[in-house]
Amino acid sequence: MFQTLTLALPMIAIFYFLLWRPQSQRQKQLRNMVDNLRRGDTVVTAGGILGKVVKSSEAGEPEILIEIADNVQVRVLKTTLSDVRSKSADKE
Repeated sequence: MFQTLTLALPMIAIFYFLLWRPQSQRQKQLRNMVDNLRRGDTVVTAGGILGKVVKSSEAGEPEILIEIADNVQVRVLKTTLSDVRSKSADKE
């Protein structure tokens, strides 16, 4: 039993530091960015659609309005966003 534990514990530690921890940090960072969305920010949906935030809803609402082309606005769920780029990051 001791030999099994000496193999299992390092494997669990490796999985934690290489897989679980970085993924949870990325999810936390994305959740933070989505909660702080502002009008004019550029977003990328999970489907790969790029758009600018036209109307950012309140914190409780699950939807935002983005403009994907001139005079084409789409409502998307906040949970489908995969990346948020702020206005200042676009200028750089």
